[in-house]
Amino acid sequence: MEFEEEFELEHLLFQHRKCRSCFKVKDLMSDFYKTRRGSGPSAYSYECKQCTKKRVLNARKAEQKVREWEYPDW
Repeated sequence: MEFEEEFELEHLLFQHRKCRSCFKVKDLMSDFYKTRRGSGPSAYSYECKQCTKKRVLNARKAEQKVREWEYPDW
């Protein structure tokens, strides 16, 4: 048996990843943002696109509330 016969390309490439926020297993290429150059699985984030959007929106909303009610310090 040869090495090439043992493994296929699918065994070497990761296709799914578990989101660290929602803990759901999703497709790596379509459901995760690419964080740096390269094609390996480490080039993708560990948080899915939907959870990233929620986190950013919640952080912006919290930041705006502080700005609205903050008394100007002259």
